[in-house]
Amino acid sequence: MNILGTVVRFIVSALVLMFVGFLVPGFGVMNFWTALIAAVVIALLGWAMEALFGRRISPYGRGIVGFISGAIVLYVAQLFVPGLRVTLLGALLASLVIGIIDLFVPTEMRRKAT
Repeated sequence: MNILGTVVRFIVSALVLMFVGFLVPGFGVMNFWTALIAAVVIALLGWAMEALFGRRISPYGRGIVGFISGAIVLYVAQLFVPGLRVTLLGALLASLVIGIIDLFVPTEMRRKAT
């Protein structure tokens, strides 16, 4: 993937985080720049989780394990991103909503898998 594709991907991720922050109680993002930083941190945490535990535990994995690992990544991200506030229930709900959005928004990961 080229640099422009990566930038667009993080911008879309930031917009999704802002939408989820508007929609889900217990999940709050202050502004676009906070959401953009959160998107980068979430990507790095997901990458680290996948490197430590394997592909099945990654937030991109399907099923309950991917759902729970996504919620953990979202909850831990608030420790690194000022302006991101996540409750435990908010992380679970946000992981669910992001998973649903991911079904409809095509990603580079999914295109490589097919």
